[in-house]
Amino acid sequence: MKKLSALALLTTCCAAHAQTPADDPMPDGSRDMYVGLGLQSAPRYEGASLRRTRLVPALQIQWSNGIFVSGMNAGMHLSSQPGIEYGPLLALQPRRDESGVGSGAINPDGTWGMIGGAGVGSPGTAKVLTANRLVGMEPIGTRLLGGGFFNYYLGTQWRLTSSVLWGAGNDRHGGFVDLGVQRLAANIAAHHTLSFSAGAIVANRDYNQSYFGVNVPNAVRSGNRYYEAHGGLKDVHAGVRWNWSISPSWMVTTNVQATRLLNSAADSTLVTRPTNLTVTAAVAYRF
Repeated sequence: MKKLSALALLTTCCAAHAQTPADDPMPDGSRDMYVGLGLQSAPRYEGASLRRTRLVPALQIQWSNGIFVSGMNAGMHLSSQPGIEYGPLLALQPRRDESGVGSGAINPDGTWGMIGGAGVGSPGTAKVLTANRLVGMEPIGTRLLGGGFFNYYLGTQWRLTSSVLWGAGNDRHGGFVDLGVQRLAANIAAHHTLSFSAGAIVANRDYNQSYFGVNVPNAVRSGNRYYEAHGGLKDVHAGVRWNWSISPSWMVTTNVQATRLLNSAADSTLVTRPTNLTVTAAVAYRF
């Protein structure tokens, strides 16, 4: 049974980035699986200055037939050629409501699930509502995105990654291409590995308009300035992951990703901080 290339975290981030395990041979009928639980600190929505902390499960599974589940993605490896990976890909993009949080968030003051930890009528309410530009905006429902991925190995340690996903937004016409490069796990000490990634997302007009645009009805309800978003380069991002194998079965994984919104996304009236960090740490058990 092989090891998966890196442990992916099941999170509810705004953009669904493809995570595809390396397609090493596995004995027929076998599987490799990690499950666990962790904490994540992230912006409440893409471009928000307000942050949230929440519990997130960690999940990564691959079967010998090539089917895998990795974070919020699922797909299947179809290539049998070494150094090349491709196949269909599904990704779950979670609901975005006007709080930018949804359920399961721990606020900075320790309260659970309220906007910014400020109850109605409390001194912090006005400040939070001013910072949260989604108040009054139409929610965007949970969407199952479909597409595919293609990865190419540059030797044994580097991998070029690409994925295309479609079906985002309430009209389901939003789509994006995620292009990246990964430095696979490098041993820095006994039982400790680091991996690095960098990439960029190009989104179509429907995607950017759904998540960064403000139409007339939303402008009236929310008080945000009318804004029409355009397609193009949406963001660039870079990350580092540290895995610590405590034992053959237990692992601690920590991931830090920096994202910078660009162009039409960064100029949106909904965006209060175009550069943000997402930090996740989890403990996982390997079956």
